[in-house]
Amino acid sequence: MKLGDSFSGALRTFAYFMASGTQNTLKDIDYLSLYGEEPSAIEQVFAIYANVIELDENGQVLNAKYAEKRATDYLRSYCDSDFKVDPPYEDWEVALHSPPPLKDLK
Repeated sequence: MKLGDSFSGALRTFAYFMASGTQNTLKDIDYLSLYGEEPSAIEQVFAIYANVIELDENGQVLNAKYAEKRATDYLRSYCDSDFKVDPPYEDWEVALHSPPPLKDLK
């Protein structure tokens, strides 16, 4: 089974705005330097996005903007200690799951 066009489009769009420094939920936050200096912060952002995003039975994304907000709130709080994530993250949202095997199964 493959992820559908809806998820591919949502992920591509999120990745583009994150990488270009134009993510609207991070206005006035200088986060681009974290890509080279603190990649684990960016890793956590994408983990939260992947953990929070929901698809319906047809593979259509149901909550892309909410997933973006939850993910980027982490980065905002990482860069600005005065910013508090509300509601606080649940363990499942910030879980870092195992990477794929080093060799493809297919």
